[in-house]
Amino acid sequence: MLSQLYIENIAVIQKADIRLREGFNVFTGETGAGKTILISAINAVLGARTSRSIIRSGESRAVVSALFSDLSPDAARQVEELGYTAEEGQLMIHRELDAGGSGSCRINGRPATTALLRQIASLLIDIHGQRDSQELLSTEKHLSFVDGFGGLEGDLEAYQRVYRSLCQVREKRESLEMDESYKLQRQDLLQYQLNEIESASLTPGEEEELLAQREMIRNSERITGALGSGYQLLTGGEDGIGIVSALGSLGEELDTASQFVSGLEEYQSKVEDLRYDLEELASTLRGSLEDYSFDPRQLDRIEDRLDLLYRLKKKYGATVEEIIAYGERSAQELDELTFADERAAQLREEEQALTAQAEKLAEALSAKRSRAGERFIASVREELAYLDMPNVRLSLNTTRRELGPTGWDSVEFFLAANPGEEPKPLSKTASGGELSRVMLAIKTVLAGKGGVGTLIFDEVDTGVSGRAAQKIGLKLAQVAKSRQVICVTHLAQVAAYAGHHSRIYKQVEKERTYTHVEVLDREERVRELARINAGENITDIAMESARELLTLAGN
Repeated sequence: MLSQLYIENIAVIQKADIRLREGFNVFTGETGAGKTILISAINAVLGARTSRSIIRSGESRAVVSALFSDLSPDAARQVEELGYTAEEGQLMIHRELDAGGSGSCRINGRPATTALLRQIASLLIDIHGQRDSQELLSTEKHLSFVDGFGGLEGDLEAYQRVYRSLCQVREKRESLEMDESYKLQRQDLLQYQLNEIESASLTPGEEEELLAQREMIRNSERITGALGSGYQLLTGGEDGIGIVSALGSLGEELDTASQFVSGLEEYQSKVEDLRYDLEELASTLRGSLEDYSFDPRQLDRIEDRLDLLYRLKKKYGATVEEIIAYGERSAQELDELTFADERAAQLREEEQALTAQAEKLAEALSAKRSRAGERFIASVREELAYLDMPNVRLSLNTTRRELGPTGWDSVEFFLAANPGEEPKPLSKTASGGELSRVMLAIKTVLAGKGGVGTLIFDEVDTGVSGRAAQKIGLKLAQVAKSRQVICVTHLAQVAAYAGHHSRIYKQVEKERTYTHVEVLDREERVRELARINAGENITDIAMESARELLTLAGN
């Protein structure tokens, strides 16, 4: 369950440290007090996409931390499979948002990604927001409800693996079964390109080598001049008086002086070593001069080769390596086109086999969906009857279509809210209040199938009032007996059934707006319920009515 939520600099919430408990937790407050911000903060810490606008005005960063405790063994195992450990059944998730667009996520102090947060969130929390009822207007969502209720995720995944393979094979086969004239034109083009590339006899790295050679040839006069001057300085040329001979003379003089002056022996030895090194250098320079020769035609050949590479690069790639890779791909495509008919025949056989396999899996999945759908609809009807919709007729309209990513079943909920009416698509007949109650019924039914420890409902009572609202409160309290329920509501009938009640309110201090969260004791709950029912002019009758409401709810 979600034990603690810490929020800092999210919208109008500067700081809030919210402690949550087992059972039914409810949050109330005036419109605009920040109840929705609370859900936004929970979504943020669970990896949802967030905008920088969520950061409090004037602040550079926002922080949300959530502490989950008493994780189920199954949830703890799945968390470990994702690389994290729920020590003593606890998990701390931390997310920091930066106004500059960056941010960070941590799970138990270790770095994480928002994708990982979303994966782990699906094991811990199920959030039903104000927009989720609109999911009922999407028929694609209806099928996922049935699959979730029937535990058919594994069957669907097995089918989808085969279906993906089928799509890949079909795409390859269709690409090979092209127009014959286009195929011949393509073969001619590929053959021409391949011949042009192969005739060039390209070698990886040759362009760089050619450029270096061209640079050397263009500077040949400078190179030979430098080599000759260096050799002459060392040897003295025709005069024979160069650095090497001068060092020899210096060594002899030092040898003589060292017989009478102490400390010169070391320098005499160094001069001698230096003379040997420079003699070796002179020999190297002489060899380089003798080996270095420049053929003017060589520069022409290099320029021609570079020009060829330039033309090929304009057609086939930015580098010699890319041109070679292009040639390899062309050769492969040409080979495929040459043997396209044979390959297409093989792919047709693969496609037929995969189609048969996919149809078999789709048929089995469809049968399971049919059985699961009947049980699902019966369970939802039972919940709707409890939620003050006893005469509702909810049915599942299933049609078969071509094989697709989810099989060949198209599923849509049909609803007749009143006796004597024919069931029609839910999206065309249900009111806002009916949608809210249908969604609550579905969530209640699905909650019994999953292992998620916390359910969050954001104004699930939208569009209802009176007895129906009371039934929603009682239903949430019943659900809270087996898992934690957190509800944001604007109805006193719902709030009265909560075991733990917190109020969200705003204050203006020094021309800044601050949102606060306070836990209410029983007398404070009475006043808050009276405010919800009667507004700001709370009378003794309103207070007495609120007390009675709490008493009837068992609080």
